[in-house]
Amino acid sequence: MTKETLQREGLEKIKADLHGVMSSFKSMLLSLGETAIANHLPWINEPPAANTLPRVPDEKLVQAIGISFELLNLVEENAATQFRRKMETHFGLSAIRGSWGETLHHWKEQGITSEAAAALLPQINVMPVLTAHPTEAKRVTVLRIHRELYMLLVSNENSKWSTSERQLLQEKMEVILERWWRTGEIYLSKPSLEDERSNLMHYFAKVFPEALRLSDQRLRDAWDTSGYEADLLRWPEQFPTLQFGSWVGGDRDGHPYVTPAFTASTLALHRRAALTLIKEALSELASQLSFSQQSHPMNPEFISLIQERAAVLGAEGQKALDRNPMEPWRQLVNLFVVRLDNTLLATPPSDPMCWYQRPAHLAEDLRYLRQTLIQINAQKIAQTLLFPVERMVQCFGFHLAKLDIRQNSAYHEKVLSQILQKAGYADVDYGSWSEEKRLAFLNEELERKRPFVIWGASCGVEADNLLGYYRELKHYVKRYGTEGIGSVIVSMTRSLSDLLVVYLFLREVDLLDTAIPVVPLLETIEDLQAGGAILEAFLSHPITVERRERHGATVQEVMLGYSDSNKDGGILTSRWSIYKAEEELTEIAARHGVELCFFHGRGGSISRGGGKVHRFLSSMPPGSVSGTIKMTVQGETIANQFANRLNATYNLEMFLSGTARQTMLSKVPPLHPELPQIMDRLIGLARQQYRALLDHPGFIEFYNHATPIDVLEQSKIGSRPARRTGQRSLEDLRSIPWVFSWSQSRFNLTGWFSTGTALTKLEENYPDDFAVLKSLANQWPFLKYRLIQIETNLLNADPQVMQAFADLVADPAVRSDLMSLIETDYQKGLQQIEQLTELSLPERRLTRLENIKLRGRALSLLHELQISNLKDWRALKDSDAQQAEPLLLKLLLLVNALSGGLKGTG
Repeated sequence: MTKETLQREGLEKIKADLHGVMSSFKSMLLSLGETAIANHLPWINEPPAANTLPRVPDEKLVQAIGISFELLNLVEENAATQFRRKMETHFGLSAIRGSWGETLHHWKEQGITSEAAAALLPQINVMPVLTAHPTEAKRVTVLRIHRELYMLLVSNENSKWSTSERQLLQEKMEVILERWWRTGEIYLSKPSLEDERSNLMHYFAKVFPEALRLSDQRLRDAWDTSGYEADLLRWPEQFPTLQFGSWVGGDRDGHPYVTPAFTASTLALHRRAALTLIKEALSELASQLSFSQQSHPMNPEFISLIQERAAVLGAEGQKALDRNPMEPWRQLVNLFVVRLDNTLLATPPSDPMCWYQRPAHLAEDLRYLRQTLIQINAQKIAQTLLFPVERMVQCFGFHLAKLDIRQNSAYHEKVLSQILQKAGYADVDYGSWSEEKRLAFLNEELERKRPFVIWGASCGVEADNLLGYYRELKHYVKRYGTEGIGSVIVSMTRSLSDLLVVYLFLREVDLLDTAIPVVPLLETIEDLQAGGAILEAFLSHPITVERRERHGATVQEVMLGYSDSNKDGGILTSRWSIYKAEEELTEIAARHGVELCFFHGRGGSISRGGGKVHRFLSSMPPGSVSGTIKMTVQGETIANQFANRLNATYNLEMFLSGTARQTMLSKVPPLHPELPQIMDRLIGLARQQYRALLDHPGFIEFYNHATPIDVLEQSKIGSRPARRTGQRSLEDLRSIPWVFSWSQSRFNLTGWFSTGTALTKLEENYPDDFAVLKSLANQWPFLKYRLIQIETNLLNADPQVMQAFADLVADPAVRSDLMSLIETDYQKGLQQIEQLTELSLPERRLTRLENIKLRGRALSLLHELQISNLKDWRALKDSDAQQAEPLLLKLLLLVNALSGGLKGTG
């Protein structure tokens, strides 16, 4: 058995499983009398003649094809899981790229000792941060149906089912498919913030606890298989820390609906869910620790402690003892549950021994319980039953997920102007001040302790909103500490003053002395280039130094934006600018004696930083990963990565293992002494070509007509507006619909444009430089990963569909000029990547090519409908809204179906 054989078997499995689920789908439709639709389903019917649309209602056809694509996605997801299982069975744990097995095997081969590996693992602290960025086109109701179908696919893997049992599975599948068919596919109104929060809570409370347990087991198995010393990886404090973050309820950048009250309710919801989760785990643990006092020699101190704890808790404590007489371990855990019940109360008891003020106090109790189990030689019980509870407290705390607070620097300027006006200052137009004037004012103000205005005074709409949610943070911190708060992130950080102004806001509500981090978000190319100077000034500032010393902080968080830098400069320029920024920022932090926690603002698509996380991590500069790292998980990526526990476990393992592997690396010189200069030259050529497109006088006209951006701005897939301020300009357009629109029209140029031309010019004008890149194409992770990603976007583009959309542009000169730029770069991109990698496409990308072929005809059919309806809608939308409305609904259905077929949005 070879890996290639398993790969081919995997492709055959996809086809076989797809035929099975499509047969169920067809059978269900036939039972409902939908014969015409059933006979036009892809993959199990003969395809219709080219350029001939089936004579069935558009809405039903689109829904049927959309469901078919989602079924294919589920089949592929299950097949990938089964493929990994077979790989491990035949070739061992180390056969899975990016896994703990591969990482530990790699360390072992490098001569890294058990002690060195064990010393590194507790330094790892990773945090996926779930956001509600509007790229999830599927309704929550439909996502639930997806999960049910996926579980049926998994059940079907059991080879021991009887014929009648398999028939029952078939019937269940048809019932679920019928529910799906009868369910509306798209949001007819924007989802509320409560809807988005509820969706995320499912993952935090239902998926991640189990995925954490399975991920820990994966590390244990890999550790044992590698031959590392077993005693060095037994207890929670020896494992990496996995935490979770959220932006729903805290992200306000261009989101006017996130009120202070919603922030407060989100923090409260997180806390209650975390405490409930831990209580359930403790209750289950109590039921399992039914050890009799008569069978075990008892430490008198242990019995005394139980009696003392029960006495403090009064009647409830005595009930906990009476429930399980002569079973002291169960009694102790019952007392923990009583204390946790009191912690859940809106007003806990006055005696601090009756409730848990901090998760550290419960963790201390659990460690004591562990020691008592070890004393009676019940280590295996402690490792199997108690360990998951300890890890839950370690990773989820009493807050479940840390809530980040994000707002735009321009909004902050408006807020400060309103506060200054209320406080009686003469010059209140803070937004027009020079940086020098801002810094002089801020530094002088920050030496004072008093606020600008009295608590509760109204200063203006923006100021009242900002101070409102800062006061809610104050209220939360006063009661529970800062563990449930993530960071205060400043979008579009352009200068030191953008960060210091947050210190003023914190001072205004008496939070400046807390450990809440203030974090720059560097988004555009220029901001990334200026990031070093900003961080140097910020880390040197007396208040930053004083806060760091006060709280013993050794880590500074810096967020890097992938979306805006891509929109600003194109894929190559964006990624190289981020790479250089990571190197520079890491060096600056080291000079100040701190480590950086890079917070990567990744989206789902390649254009916005997406892709396989272990490849992403391996392409970061060696020495730039401190062990502490955050990443956003946005939109449809959340369901793609975490909708089921096995996939969630796999993706969490990739994140943890990849971070550990990269953290072990030290800074090394470039693979070639002139590599940085060569890359700078290449990026200069790429950016020149990219700007030739965006700065063309007809570009906006081309973009508005050759993509369905006008449809996307009417969609209801997220609670936020598509534009930050509502202006119709490229600068104001969010990067998500920017990528989404090019994806829908199959240009995908946000993920490849300018690469082909830049590489061609480099080869023509700097052949030695090109030769260096060619020699490193399979050695340097940064370049290798970029080429794979860019080629993927090129392969997913479709020249025929691109041209069909371009034909919607009225001006022939504009159409000709820009399509010439785009098509030339497209062809050069494919040619140059093949030349650099020195292998043909079929040799390198067999699975990708098969996937594209499988989806091709059904996607073409959807695009034909999309373009036809788009023409009709645009002709009517400004003159006859009533006739245009049904067409818009069809177009939104098409957006949803195409998103499934293309496996992504923005």
